[in-house]
Amino acid sequence: MAKNIVSLIKANSSVCHLAQIHTHLIRTHLIFDVFHCNAMLNAYNQVSSPSKAFSFYRHMRSLGVRDNSFSSSFVLKSCAKIPSLHHVQQIHGRILQGGHQSDSLLLTSLMDVYSICRDLESVRKLFDEASQRDTVTWNVLISSFTSNNRTRDALLLFDAMQSPEYGSEPDDVTCLLLLQACAHLAALDFGQRIHQYADDHGFGNLFKIRNSLIAMYSRCGSVDKAYKVFDEMSERNVVTWSAMISGLAMNGYGREAIDAFIEMRRAGVIPDEQTFTGVLSACSHTGLVDEGRKLFDMMRFEYGLLPNVCHCGCMVDLLGRAGLLDEAYRFIVNEMRVQPDAAIWRTLLGACRIHRYVDLGERVIKHLIELKAQHAGDYVLLLNIYASAGNWEAVSDLRRLMKERGIHTSLGCSTVELGGKIHEFIAEDDSHPRKNEIYAMLDEIAQQLKIAGYIANLDSELHDMDDSEKDSALYYHSEKLALAFGILATPPGRTLRIAKNLRICVDCHNFTKVLSNVYNRMVIVRDRNRFHHFKGGFCSCNDYW
Repeated sequence: MAKNIVSLIKANSSVCHLAQIHTHLIRTHLIFDVFHCNAMLNAYNQVSSPSKAFSFYRHMRSLGVRDNSFSSSFVLKSCAKIPSLHHVQQIHGRILQGGHQSDSLLLTSLMDVYSICRDLESVRKLFDEASQRDTVTWNVLISSFTSNNRTRDALLLFDAMQSPEYGSEPDDVTCLLLLQACAHLAALDFGQRIHQYADDHGFGNLFKIRNSLIAMYSRCGSVDKAYKVFDEMSERNVVTWSAMISGLAMNGYGREAIDAFIEMRRAGVIPDEQTFTGVLSACSHTGLVDEGRKLFDMMRFEYGLLPNVCHCGCMVDLLGRAGLLDEAYRFIVNEMRVQPDAAIWRTLLGACRIHRYVDLGERVIKHLIELKAQHAGDYVLLLNIYASAGNWEAVSDLRRLMKERGIHTSLGCSTVELGGKIHEFIAEDDSHPRKNEIYAMLDEIAQQLKIAGYIANLDSELHDMDDSEKDSALYYHSEKLALAFGILATPPGRTLRIAKNLRICVDCHNFTKVLSNVYNRMVIVRDRNRFHHFKGGFCSCNDYW
């Protein structure tokens, strides 16, 4: 009878049927076996009903059924689907009471769920208290750090786990996690270390590693290295091609991205949704409106793919950047088959800033308010629109509104990797140990650039102040401090790589163009939107970003 019940549980795939079985077990008094209980817990997970699993777990406890490590494992899976720190702490307590804390699978499951609940302190405490720390445990810790915006700390774990004290060998999963971290931080040197480690340990040719290397090198602005990895692959799947196309697109090589897409089709690889996101993005970053329209139609009519929000966002970006803002608005309102989200409206708001469309910008903000999705960045874009139109009264009113609503803007932050260490700068930063040298170098750079013809773009300062005050405020932007540090700390001729958390302002863009020529430096800046490759006084974006 017991085996029949378990078979019945496994065979059913709906919450309704499981509830009926549950009722039958209660009536026939078969529920008291932990084996049946675990089967039910697992079944609720299989049908994606975590709340039912929690209820059943509480019920089995109330009946006096003593849970085991499998019970805890199943209910932790439910915690991962509907994160609740209170529930996780309860399960953690039961694991300790049951004496199952030495179970490595439960340990990593607990760490993972605490991470999902944003409780990194508990993740680290579990890790530190573990009797054994194998590679899987380290990988969960690294993953917890990267998913909770502790990316720099995650990189430090690569060396820590290999120290004699711990002696754990990073595996292919470790490399994948750290390559993603390097991509996020634009940490090229560290990424190359991971690449070398993967090659030395025999998993450098795995598809997933190679594809991640292409993505990492692309997001570090090193397209040549990304292409070298791509070119050396004897086989390429759709993920490989999509990664290369996206890498070319984000670095400003729009035509090359489209050429790669054509070559992919010739090779008989069928593009997917991600491929079209990459190639449409290439069109938007390089102003290829006609090509973008054709690709959007190809996606729908030739490959039968339904455009998602990302594809529609690319089209709005493409039309908006090209100055076709009314058409972009009509596309959102009349042509999209999916509900426009906040990202779509923000894309159009960014185009309004570029082309100084005040009225449309105000309309877009209203859409964001309706979605209850507006945040500080949206108001900054609207401030940009008002300021560029010289409407300082509207700027003042909007700032007052932001203050009343408690809306605070994000600080601009720029990072530079040097010798595997990440150096971080904010505007008017005085926290760096070499701050005096950095500011002295910035003064020297500014003098040289003014001789070469650089003039500050005062429109980039959004406060109503006199010109000298604006010039002073622009002088200490985080990008400029990062550039000064890079010039100071690296030998002449070395490429400088900077990652910025926000969009680079027009003034810093002009400043970097002139610097690249005066100091004969290649400067690669990755801002929130794209890459800018500065060389000889020009930028790869052709001032179109």
